[in-house]
Amino acid sequence: MFSLNGRRRAALGVAGAALLTLSLAACGEKEGDDQPGAGPSVTADADSALAAKVPDAIKADGVIKVGTDATYAPAEFLDTDGQTVIGFDIELFNAVAQKLGLKAEYEAAPFDAILPGVDSGKYEIGVSSFTINAERMQTVNMVSYFSAGTQWATKAGNPNQVDPDNACGKKIAVQTSTVQADDITARSKKCTDGGKPAIAIDQYQSQADATAAVVSGKNDAMLADSPVGAYAVQQSNGQLEVLGDIYESAPYGYVVKKDQTAFAEVLTEAVQAVIADGSYEAALKKWGVEGGAITTSALNPAS
Repeated sequence: MFSLNGRRRAALGVAGAALLTLSLAACGEKEGDDQPGAGPSVTADADSALAAKVPDAIKADGVIKVGTDATYAPAEFLDTDGQTVIGFDIELFNAVAQKLGLKAEYEAAPFDAILPGVDSGKYEIGVSSFTINAERMQTVNMVSYFSAGTQWATKAGNPNQVDPDNACGKKIAVQTSTVQADDITARSKKCTDGGKPAIAIDQYQSQADATAAVVSGKNDAMLADSPVGAYAVQQSNGQLEVLGDIYESAPYGYVVKKDQTAFAEVLTEAVQAVIADGSYEAALKKWGVEGGAITTSALNPAS
């Protein structure tokens, strides 16, 4: 029923001392005030008119129950305590929830379990860097709030001479159930259709594991969402570099059950309200991802 195509995704169990630096970075280890996410939390004032529009079933306990895959720095990942979910997705949605007079309560879950969890009522919303696409919108409502593309990354100096436009025969890492997994599969088919070697594709449950595989040399390169790829490179202490240009930018969307259109509509208004009051820009700048800012939120936009 649910598409697993299109996202992009702690305890990061990366074995080996050689990968310790990267595993800490991928988990969001912050070392100073210059690190993305450092500083006080961004907040937003409640809007009583918007709060009044929230369906009674949602606002009865004052909490929005959120499903998120906390392995996707800098969007959503576990803080150094191994329990608290942080990231630009989290900080931004906290402001949206505050605008509605509510508190967001996060539950970490595998990425491909979030849509079914929303449909079953386990979660009232999914906030986990979901790319908006037509297939998803057949089964859920989606509220746009950010824009991201795909970015390749490889070891510094590109020692295996990976060309994103001709990666035939290379070993490429992606996170499972993402648009990048679809992308690299299609690229591999193009290789074999043209009589060239297939791309050796390794799919990982965690983006951190995909990143670590490139650092270790197990894989030649990786694909991830543009803010995630850039963050991994930034946190790798010079071990990684971006490769090629960002491409196929598309909006992220909050995921709401298909029959809860009224809730999705007020969420759209709340996103627009945080854009208007400046808390939206403040949250994105704090995490260094303001390049993905949008100016207008939409419910189920054309994809």
